[in-house]
Amino acid sequence: MILQCLSLPNPTLFLLPSQSAHNLVPSAISRLSSSTTTRRRALSLSLLSAASFYGLISSLPPPPPSLAASSLSSSSSSKFPVSDFSELPNSGGVKALDLLRGSGEVPTNGDQVAIHYYGRLAAKQGWRFDSTYDHKDETGEPNPFVFVLGSGKVIPGIEAAVRSMKVGGIRRVIIPPSQGYQNTSQEPIPPNFFDRQRLFTTIFNPTRLANGEGSTLGTLIFDIELVSLRHQ
Repeated sequence: MILQCLSLPNPTLFLLPSQSAHNLVPSAISRLSSSTTTRRRALSLSLLSAASFYGLISSLPPPPPSLAASSLSSSSSSKFPVSDFSELPNSGGVKALDLLRGSGEVPTNGDQVAIHYYGRLAAKQGWRFDSTYDHKDETGEPNPFVFVLGSGKVIPGIEAAVRSMKVGGIRRVIIPPSQGYQNTSQEPIPPNFFDRQRLFTTIFNPTRLANGEGSTLGTLIFDIELVSLRHQ
């Protein structure tokens, strides 16, 4: 059983107007116009980012059939409004919605956990950047992602989500940028080079960060299934 991942929606992308129109005016006026455009763009982002985010989360589809096994309730096939999510305690702002409550053990720091995930990037309107179901072994079976809880090798938002799950559970989480990728070495890392490049060049884009998109640029949506755990 596996799940799909989603992350916080990113506001609608805004493109700066072409500068060619300013080629015929004095440079001072051109600079003033450019500065005004930048301020207006930043204001538009601040006003629209929240609405765009809520709209994206509400429109996200349910987990794929591979994750949403028959044991999931019929309600799991519907859309999930942001109001259904709850912030996880001591998570730094990670919001979660349990799609299926597990019946197994709850992991603790030091346990080796195996998860299936489906990850999306909000800044790309829910673009799926990675899924463990794409990671096949020699027999063609999907490989879960394995890590030690509390090791600090994975992004904090995933650790926060898994820490309060039970084995067999499926959870959708919205991970804010502060609990997502802070550098390009944090796991999980998409194995596909182009997916990896697109992910990190979007999250760490200096121009977009300077334009005020930092509050949503690195927002992630993950569907996570806790497959198993092993006490170390």
